[in-house]
Amino acid sequence: MTRRSPRSIIRVRVRAGLMAAAMALVTPMVVAAKPVPADATAPTADTVSPAQIDAQWQKATAKHAPERAAELKRVAEGDGQGPFRPDWASLKAYQVPQWYADAKFGIFIHWGLYSVPAFGNEWYSRNMYIKGSAAYEHHIQTYGPQAKFGYKDFIPLFKAEKYDPQAWAALFRAAGAQYVVPVAEHHDGFAMYATKLSDWSAVRMGPKRDLIGDLARAVRAQGLHFGLSSHRAEHDFFFDEGRKIASDVNDPRNADFYGPAQVRVKEKGTEDADVFGDFTPVSQGWLDDWLSRSAELVDLYHPDLIYFDWWISQPSFRSTLPKFLAYYYNTQAKMGGSAVVNYKVGAFPEGAGVLDIERGQLPGIQPRVWQTCTSISNDSWGFIENDTYKTPLALIHLLADVVSKNGNLLLNVGPRADGSIPQAAQDTLTAMGGWLKVNGEAIYGTRPWRQFGEGPTEIASGSFQEGKAKPYTAQDFRFTTKGDTLYAIELGWPADGAALIRAVKADDHVKSVTLLGANGPTPLSFRQEGDGLHLVLPTQPSGDFAYVYRIETR
Repeated sequence: MTRRSPRSIIRVRVRAGLMAAAMALVTPMVVAAKPVPADATAPTADTVSPAQIDAQWQKATAKHAPERAAELKRVAEGDGQGPFRPDWASLKAYQVPQWYADAKFGIFIHWGLYSVPAFGNEWYSRNMYIKGSAAYEHHIQTYGPQAKFGYKDFIPLFKAEKYDPQAWAALFRAAGAQYVVPVAEHHDGFAMYATKLSDWSAVRMGPKRDLIGDLARAVRAQGLHFGLSSHRAEHDFFFDEGRKIASDVNDPRNADFYGPAQVRVKEKGTEDADVFGDFTPVSQGWLDDWLSRSAELVDLYHPDLIYFDWWISQPSFRSTLPKFLAYYYNTQAKMGGSAVVNYKVGAFPEGAGVLDIERGQLPGIQPRVWQTCTSISNDSWGFIENDTYKTPLALIHLLADVVSKNGNLLLNVGPRADGSIPQAAQDTLTAMGGWLKVNGEAIYGTRPWRQFGEGPTEIASGSFQEGKAKPYTAQDFRFTTKGDTLYAIELGWPADGAALIRAVKADDHVKSVTLLGANGPTPLSFRQEGDGLHLVLPTQPSGDFAYVYRIETR
């Protein structure tokens, strides 16, 4: 490039000034306002359209587009290589693997950035942007305004310095769990695994460690099945409240992390879990991203189970879900592995996966294996300060009820941000493991009897109904079977030293009854009468929580 001398530059500037003066004589003067720098954190909910929001997000994630395209290509190829096609007619032929039907008890893990503030619940990421909410006020008082300290700013504080996956896996095995399902990505969009589709992951930021990969190895070393949970579907809208206030969600530079943050459109009265009244914009780009991230989990970790949260039931996902299911089922079959997908009501047609009921139960024996999930703590799935915990008694009774109806229990724990599991949760898990060590033969590998149970205590069926649960009594029994053996699980110890099981009739031809206990099995005296099977019990039980009678028939 030729460099000009200082004098030539002056001459150019003088000529330009004279020309501008001449133009001013023939052109009306227009005084342009000085450009005002846009506040990157100013509210955008009323100033950008869904299409503009999506374009902003796609621009922010463009660097990952080639890998996303490659993953989608693998999905398309995998959909044509196996027993399943990417359509519901084919997917309804899915069969639950025997290990899952036998397992009965698994551990769920909610752990992520939301464990740092440890306030309210695991939806802190969303609630901290909702003006007037407790989390909103707490955030300002503790960390400052959302425009200065946003959710992303918790990442450096998430260090996982006490995370010991081997110790976790040993605890879960001691608890009697047969499978472990950590959340790979929650609604907040922070990947706890080694994703190639985003820079916002625990491998590149925060702990700088593949938290999921480390746990997968530890869990499998304990002989347990390993699953994963993805809640990414909800990330399409999860930070939309940040668009309504001054916050870092509005800054396009953060769009790769906060996602589209599409403003939710819901019919009045529609609850979060009820997506049939949800009309939130969902772009094809978002569906492709969701599909590629879900498939990436399969490619990286080959999980035996994948749990999806509720928003995949949003109608926009209907044409994308079959592509993932066919890819996952076919990929696992090709490897000689197995696959389970947990879904919420309305996401799949019956038979294409395993129905999960959140914090609730189902009435009666179900023809298909199902699952209920709940948290060991009462107020949150993730760790929060001053939470309270369910008792081993309540959880063992829940397990017995669910198993008697052909279900599994997936019980969640929420570790602290440093990776330590609260002692109260450990104590409960240890107590459950102690009970299962003695009585597990009535749980693992069993199938429902001709009726699930008997007794006066009614349960409220459906999701989010566990708060209505009533304590069981010594008249409440739950039944399971294994071959010719019937197990009657009594949910209380009778004060009079006798038990009556009305469902066991004379034509069942009982040969022997044994009470399982910590000190070994105890043979019991019994008699069969018209009103049922009468048992004579020891003065004190050899165990706690629930009492198992092994009944041999025929």
